[in-house]
Amino acid sequence: MDTPRSHILIVEDEPDIALVLQTRLQSVGFATHAEATGASALAYASGHRPDLVILDLKLPDMEGYEVCQRLRRLYEPKPMPVLMFTAMDQPIDRMRGFASGADAYLSKGGDPAQVVQTVALLLTETTLSGDGLSSAPR
Repeated sequence: MDTPRSHILIVEDEPDIALVLQTRLQSVGFATHAEATGASALAYASGHRPDLVILDLKLPDMEGYEVCQRLRRLYEPKPMPVLMFTAMDQPIDRMRGFASGADAYLSKGGDPAQVVQTVALLLTETTLSGDGLSSAPR
């Protein structure tokens, strides 16, 4: 029997970037879903528990920091990993990202393959720590 694929929620308001992320993640076996606003991402997450969230900071309706905090409250005490993927790469942005609950923080200017590697690492660490995810990456 096949292992269920990990379900990744991508919160990105730039359609081209969301498509690149979805294509890369799907090519290595992840299931993906994309939302363009914080509100739609929170609504989706409340009805479908993703295994991991990739989150932009600059969204049209709210900052990614707020989305991350709300996701953490939504799934207490067992939150899913959050990877902030943003063009905001100053030290203060990273500090605020981690303070809001992010597990990892990557700059959009970096190597896109690093996103896939970070997602796989976060899912493996969460699965190994027993945080209740349904699957590890394939």
